[in-house]
Amino acid sequence: MDRQDVGEYVDRSQQLIEASPQMDEANTKAAVLRDFLDLLDWEIPINTQLEYSVKAFGQTYKVDYALILEGTPVAFLEAKGADTALTSDHEEQLSSYMMNKNVNYGILSNGKQYRFFQRHVDATNVNVQRVIDTHLEVLPEKVSVLKAYTRSAIESGESGKILGRINELREARRTLEAEKDDISEELATVLGGQVSDAIYSFAEAQSKELVDRLIEDIDSEIDAGGTKTTRTKTERPNPTGVKSAENKIAGVINRAEINGDDDAKVAVFPTKESGVPFLEENNAWGFVRVGSEFDYVAMYVTGDLRQVQYFAEVKDVVSPDEAELARPPEEYADGAKIAEDKVVIRFEPGKLYELADPVPFETKYPQGLRYTTLGALKLAETTDDML
Repeated sequence: MDRQDVGEYVDRSQQLIEASPQMDEANTKAAVLRDFLDLLDWEIPINTQLEYSVKAFGQTYKVDYALILEGTPVAFLEAKGADTALTSDHEEQLSSYMMNKNVNYGILSNGKQYRFFQRHVDATNVNVQRVIDTHLEVLPEKVSVLKAYTRSAIESGESGKILGRINELREARRTLEAEKDDISEELATVLGGQVSDAIYSFAEAQSKELVDRLIEDIDSEIDAGGTKTTRTKTERPNPTGVKSAENKIAGVINRAEINGDDDAKVAVFPTKESGVPFLEENNAWGFVRVGSEFDYVAMYVTGDLRQVQYFAEVKDVVSPDEAELARPPEEYADGAKIAEDKVVIRFEPGKLYELADPVPFETKYPQGLRYTTLGALKLAETTDDML
């Protein structure tokens, strides 16, 4: 299996789903997911059993596909219809099946969305963890993860190595996220001691930015399946598979051309480059907490860009369920990111712009929501002038 094989599967499946977007479970399995099993080199009935019986929640259930080696199930694939959004209840269902039968690998899919799981066992605990959550359009970017679920990889033990690397990266990310302030301060102290105390304030700000960039790079590698990925500064990751025709950015504008009261309030949000497709697809920014009212939104893009890159006029602030997003909210983020107190900020139609003269990072950048004024944004030479 290579990227071309996966691309051909994606093309066929997209055509089928676009022709019948409300396919139920039976038709999704027959039209889409059996081809997915073929892609992973699992064949019915040689090494794949349909409707495999397992006990969970005190009852007997049927797993849609049990992938079997030497008479023992080694992975489960639980299917839903293309007309059904995947939920945490579906994940709990599959996890129970895997725990009950000591199955180490699991896949949950509705043909459009694909969630991969691994069962972990240590001296005191057994649990099932999600490896990645991805979409049909971007499966060619996830070849490494797909290979971990092939017959040959599970049979040879290579699956454990591939997913082990992803788990190591995920643990490193947790540490960086939890200890970012301490790590940044220690880095700044070392630089100040080695060079000069005069640079400490600059080093502290840039050390925080360095940690954020490390986290973003780790996220990119996890998404790619634990294989090192590189991209140029002008490339943007597109995890939602947004097509260029759906780009709702109205165009490019110079800050001096923005009309409005200089005292108008601007909410400045940070985003990774991977968040840009959400802006493009929805003409909105989402799953955030806000306090006071504001008139405009400016987006600071972290990573290689490190600048205030986008600007929009606010239309309203609504709940995720009211936002009329291009995709269901759960397809954009996990439950923590769409908690009840988080909202979506919708922009006025045709009022989302990319800045022709973005505001570059100097020593200050928004680690969370920050406020400025339209006048400060228009005149800023660097982020220090507006934050």
